[in-house]
Amino acid sequence: MGSVEDMTTQEVADWWGTAVSRIEPNRIELRGTPVQDLIGTVGFGSMIWLMVRGERPTPAQSRLLEAALVAGVDHGPHAPSIAVARMAATCGVGLNNAMASAINTLGDSHGGAGQQCVELLDDIRERVAAGVAVPAATDEVIAGWRARGIRYLPGFGHRFHTRDPRRDPLLALVDEAVTDRTVEGGHLRAARAVEEALNRGRSRPVPMNIDGATAVIYAELGFPAPLARGLFVLSRSVGILAHAWEETGQGRRNKGPIPPSVRPTFLG
Repeated sequence: MGSVEDMTTQEVADWWGTAVSRIEPNRIELRGTPVQDLIGTVGFGSMIWLMVRGERPTPAQSRLLEAALVAGVDHGPHAPSIAVARMAATCGVGLNNAMASAINTLGDSHGGAGQQCVELLDDIRERVAAGVAVPAATDEVIAGWRARGIRYLPGFGHRFHTRDPRRDPLLALVDEAVTDRTVEGGHLRAARAVEEALNRGRSRPVPMNIDGATAVIYAELGFPAPLARGLFVLSRSVGILAHAWEETGQGRRNKGPIPPSVRPTFLG
């Protein structure tokens, strides 16, 4: 491509070419559908699916996606992202700044387990597709992840819950979706195989957590692993907004992570 002066109008138009939206005077199309045909007829979960994937989900797919999104909205100020949102809200910034600060904490350690769990389950699925039985494939993958120094497998166990209350209802919905052929069930079988392998010979169980259960749903619905994190961010943003707004209404200023009466331990 030549200099800016040499660029044609078409070259400029192609610079941000997109299939996601078409915006012209008096015209807004999202994935080829006029926005006025979507307003009032499509739920937010279905809209997410349409925008990300370029097609509409079936009602059954939409219900399963909505369930995963609802399940992950909040986990209280125990979660760093929520705590950050609340602290930022007391620092004289707007809601958008508080939300952005919180969302920026959703990295590999806090917020990335869903994506990592999809990758774990995909590894098992690849071996199964090559003819390895599910239990053997699961043991192979777990051993491989352990060899990489990964002590805690993403999507299993919880520092707060002995049994995550979100696990059972989500997996029950996936079971129903397998029965009615909305999803195939391979990732669900892999996840349960991991759970079984982790609990082999243990007196204290290590059950699947919210990241594992939602990873199963996102993978079964055909979302690539990176989108599992993106969908979690969308879900958790609801809780982030609610907490930031609540903190704003409480009127405190410059709220730190611990009350002023508590002094951090000096390690010098």
